[in-house]
Formats: sequence, C-alpha cells, structure tokens
Amino acid sequence: MARYFAPGGQSRIRSIPPGHAPRAVSHRTIFPARTLGLMAAPSMFFLLATVAVAAALGMIIARNPVSSALWLVLNLFCIAGLYLTLNASFIGVIQILVYAGAIMVLFLFVIMLLNLSALPELEEIEWASIGGFAVGLVLLSQLLYVVALQFELGVDPIGAEAAAEAGSAASLGEILFTRYALHLQVAGILLLAATVGAVLLAQRRFQ
Repeated sequence: MARYFAPGGQSRIRSIPPGHAPRAVSHRTIFPARTLGLMAAPSMFFLLATVAVAAALGMIIARNPVSSALWLVLNLFCIAGLYLTLNASFIGVIQILVYAGAIMVLFLFVIMLLNLSALPELEEIEWASIGGFAVGLVLLSQLLYVVALQFELGVDPIGAEAAAEAGSAASLGEILFTRYALHLQVAGILLLAATVGAVLLAQRRFQ
C-alpha cells in the first residue's frame, strides 16, 4: 500500500502490485517563467545601466557631432530598456518613439543642415580637474543619500504586479484624462501657441 496526495490536497491510498517497487518522487525545483524573469531583471538592469553610462561618456568624448548623436541614441535605448525592466512598458515605448526616434532625427537633421565638422582636438587634458570633479560628484551623491535617509525621502517599493499595472497605457491614460485633464489641456494650448509662433516667425523671416 502507498499513500499519495491528490490534486485537491486529500490523501489517497493505492495498492502496489507484487514485485513492483514504488516510484521515487522527484524533488527537482521547477522555476516558472515569472521567477526566472524576476531573477534576470536585476542583472539586466545593471547591464543596461552600465551600457547607458558608457554611451553617455562616448557622447561627451566623441569629437564628431554625428558620432555624439549616435552615442546618445544608444543611451536613450538603454534608458528605455531600464524602463522596461521596471515594468513601465508604456514609458519605455514612448522613450523609443519620441526621444530615440523623433527627437534624434531632429538633432541629426540640424547637425547636417548646419554642416558641422569635427571639433578641434584638445591640446591638453587637465586630469586633475577631471579627478576633482569626479571626487566631488561622489561626495555629493553620498551627502544626498544621507540626507534622503535622514528625512525618509525614499519611495516605498511596490510589487511587480502593481508596477506593471501603474505603468500601463490604460492606467496612465485614465490618470491623464481624469485627474490631470486641465493640466493636459493647458500643456496642449502652450504647445499650439509655440507652434503658431514659430510658423509666424518663419514666414516673417522669408518675406
């Protein structure tokens, strides 16, 4: 006789034929896809953050404006990936469409329109100033961290499901068109006024 548990949680007794040994129960741990995703999220976050910092440095160091703009595109894609690892899918997609797409096309268009050449090489790099700036930046970040801990300025973490729901297009659209409907209309009027003003200035210039 052998005792086993049914899917409902109730124990059952089953007879074993003579000459047959009971099968050993496998104790292998089964990781669902969600668990694997949660395990891979921190490593992906740090990988994208490292690439984003490297791309930002490449944008600053590059002497060619077009190369600098391409480094910025890589940086924006990495930031979009960071948003995706934080379950903010809508913001990540908007980051790619607006910043890495439309804004960077505008930057490249202006660079090519102005026919900017490569910047002249620096004669001498002041490494002491760069080192002092880096040390000051580290000290400032530590000071801000201590102040944030002292005044409890940190944000309480939320679960993955709540973050995914808050970062969806439906929840953001509901908040924008209900709680912040007036602010959205005012921003639209300001953008429309800026567009009309730019068109009028361009017409006056070419007349």
